[in-house]
Amino acid sequence: MLFILGLVVGAALLGLVLWLQRKEIAVRWYEWLVGALGFMMLVWTVNDYFGSTAEHNETAAHIFLWLLGTPAIILLGLAVFLPWLRLSRSAKAAAGKGDVKSH
Repeated sequence: MLFILGLVVGAALLGLVLWLQRKEIAVRWYEWLVGALGFMMLVWTVNDYFGSTAEHNETAAHIFLWLLGTPAIILLGLAVFLPWLRLSRSAKAAAGKGDVKSH
């Protein structure tokens, strides 16, 4: 099971890197780190959730969802939002330089 998960994650990561290169989007090292931490927490959350439900302990499963899932979603959101914010600010700055006001 973990082998298949590793193959899927590796293929998804390769696809992401190739897509970022094609779109010429630069991602900083800390954005990769935040994304990796968020993804690891998400995998940990899903693993613990299904493990707890398999053991018929639904209360622990829901606690895992809130305790680990919420920070995982926040970190993944930051990993997407930070490059987007940087690109949108640089695009606005480039558009602002093109505007020449003549009086």
